[in-house]
Amino acid sequence: MEAAHRPGTTHEVTNQAPPLADYNLFTTDTALSEALERARAGWHRDALERDGAQLGTAEAIALAELANRHEPELFTHNPRGERIDALEFHPAWHGLLAQLRAAGLQALPFSNPQPGAMAARCASYFLHAQLESGSLCPITMTFASIPVLRREPALFETLRERLYAREHDPRDLPLPQKTSMMIGMGMTEKQGGSDVRSNLTEAYPLGAATGRGAPYRLTGHKWFFSAPQCDAHLVLARTDGRDTLSCFFVPRFAPDGTKNTVNVQRLKSKVGNRSNASSEVEFFDAYGVMIGDEGRGVPTIIEMANYTRLDCVIGSAALMRAALVQAIHHARHRRAFGRPLVEQPLMQNVLADLALESEAATVLFMHLARAFEESADASGANAHEAPEARAWRRIVTPAAKFWICKRALAFTGEAMEVWGGNGYVEESPMARSYREAPVNSIWEGSGNVMCLDVLRALEREADAAQALFLAWRREAQDHPVLTAALDRLSALLNGAPGTREANARRIAQQIVLIAQAMLLRAGPQEVADAFIATRLDEHDADCGRVFGTLPARFNHAALIARAFPAI
Repeated sequence: MEAAHRPGTTHEVTNQAPPLADYNLFTTDTALSEALERARAGWHRDALERDGAQLGTAEAIALAELANRHEPELFTHNPRGERIDALEFHPAWHGLLAQLRAAGLQALPFSNPQPGAMAARCASYFLHAQLESGSLCPITMTFASIPVLRREPALFETLRERLYAREHDPRDLPLPQKTSMMIGMGMTEKQGGSDVRSNLTEAYPLGAATGRGAPYRLTGHKWFFSAPQCDAHLVLARTDGRDTLSCFFVPRFAPDGTKNTVNVQRLKSKVGNRSNASSEVEFFDAYGVMIGDEGRGVPTIIEMANYTRLDCVIGSAALMRAALVQAIHHARHRRAFGRPLVEQPLMQNVLADLALESEAATVLFMHLARAFEESADASGANAHEAPEARAWRRIVTPAAKFWICKRALAFTGEAMEVWGGNGYVEESPMARSYREAPVNSIWEGSGNVMCLDVLRALEREADAAQALFLAWRREAQDHPVLTAALDRLSALLNGAPGTREANARRIAQQIVLIAQAMLLRAGPQEVADAFIATRLDEHDADCGRVFGTLPARFNHAALIARAFPAI
């Protein structure tokens, strides 16, 4: 006898994908594993397997959700009315930073230099970035500051131990009282944005000494001051009425132990992650020390930006990887029209196309890591840098920062659509990836700025560009599609005078697609063939197309299985 219907009782929940948890982010990523060996970083495999397992646990996933649900709070004054500009974070934030410091992501290639160290660090960063993005911001800036600070031996000697430390010290104290530290940066002002040469902040010497290593007081503002809770920031300011900018190390506390007069006006309400604090600040005679030569602040800070741009590439690649894994997992468990989504030909096409894009991004950032490692010896000098490595670092890196970050926008949206309506709610794992995707395209130079930087690098590093393009020609001599793609790039570069800037995005895009194609040829032939045919073959390719338009001749199911094996 059938049970009588009882009004008010809920229905049974069926045909819903279970939460993806308790899987290993590293061992399920074949492309990353293969790239690790090519980058001479196989010695880091055990650490990646350990971290990959931990980052895939339900507990780690919950930590990331908590850190974004409970936003940091700013307290400008204490009960006595004293200015403190203190930030209060949920314990989950500090838990995430403790994991990142334990993995050494703020210093690994510098604190433990050995062959493959840069690639090892990038692979670890890639895994952590799939879990949560906001906590990576101060880690990236601390990491990128080290090459700059190492050029200031006296200052660096006082900071080295705290920069390299693998413990997270959340205490808001003067540096001498802390076991570890984080460094942020403050470049942009409200009137200039990416045009930092329009900055108005001024610096005045505190005594008779001026120039590198001398103390100054800074007056002005910063429109985006990333992670104001950091123990120090690198800041650009003008000196002595100069038209040029200098770079300054501005600690959170002045030498006498009082809070430095860097006053936080407000925290930014951002589209993306909620876990990290971004702010607007004003300097009221704030204490700072000049680093680098006077008037050379932009070149000084650009060295830092080159490293942060690499992390932007990795961060966007990680967002893509996280979204891909979630999309495949959902498609394997969700049924529609009588069978699982993952078995339906059109859905297979979409997922396989996303898998190609993700693998191409992975091999690219791992190869860039090798180029960065080859570009500097243990002292940070790059006098003996090979031209081809310099081209990857100076030309391909800004092009990759433009292209990979742009692709993450469309990619995360497509992956969200795989989930359907379930993906379009904040409780889903897709929402945070989708909201986060634009930031890397904007931060550290928008798309146009990156493409113009590519053009400048092509002119300034003409010998390096020639070395790279000749190497690609040799590798492509047996491949008509790649040869034709190189011909099209050459035509863009040698076009009519005045057309280069208008074509800058096309040039950057073509450079990255050729670079990815070349790198993918080191892996399975079907992966390389599918990528080349759909990104570079004039008969099949349309780089502005939507995902899910792969020719039917490719084995879509095999591409999906390679991207994320069933668990």
